[in-house]
Amino acid sequence: MLRSVEQRPVGSDEGVDPRVTGLRSAVSRLRRELASHRAELVDREIAEGELAALDVMALGGAPEVRRLSRSLLIVAGCVGSVSALADALAGVRHAVELFGAPPERDTGN
Repeated sequence: MLRSVEQRPVGSDEGVDPRVTGLRSAVSRLRRELASHRAELVDREIAEGELAALDVMALGGAPEVRRLSRSLLIVAGCVGSVSALADALAGVRHAVELFGAPPERDTGN
């Protein structure tokens, strides 16, 4: 079936924040690469859980920046020393950074 250039397919991502789409894509890539990494990783389950949490946050549409950053730090702590996962982890980091810096905590001073 032919479509005009201006028509969009049903189910397109119209109206979805491209940062969310990028985050979901980056998380998916790291999840795939982590799953295919055969070496024993002590904190694999923790990393997988945080990646799942990142994906759920992205599905919600407007993730909380502080929570994104926290999950990224946990994942980086779990898999950051695995060079085979470095590019995929960097992709997640970049996707999280597009949401901005987390707000400063009030220290009460």
